[in-house]
Amino acid sequence: MQPIRQGDVILLPVQQVEGQKIPHLTLVEGEVTGHKHRITEGKAELSDKDGTLYLRVISDSALLAYEEHKAISIPQGHWMVKIQREYEPEGWRYVAD
Repeated sequence: MQPIRQGDVILLPVQQVEGQKIPHLTLVEGEVTGHKHRITEGKAELSDKDGTLYLRVISDSALLAYEEHKAISIPQGHWMVKIQREYEPEGWRYVAD
């Protein structure tokens, strides 16, 4: 499976999901707008291990929605959730959404 991107969020395929289950499906909340990257359809679980989020899509697919981007389908599997960063001469910074 290939990485999946939506705005500043990137999902990286992993062998298995680890960590403590979280009782919601919000992957990232926007710092300025309060908009959320979240699973809105399909069956999935979100876990946290040492500050890293992991998403397990249980159904054939799940829908990742965000108010400022087109919703995308995430296939069944295990995913590590990361915020993309980019390099500038001043140093690394998180990608603005």
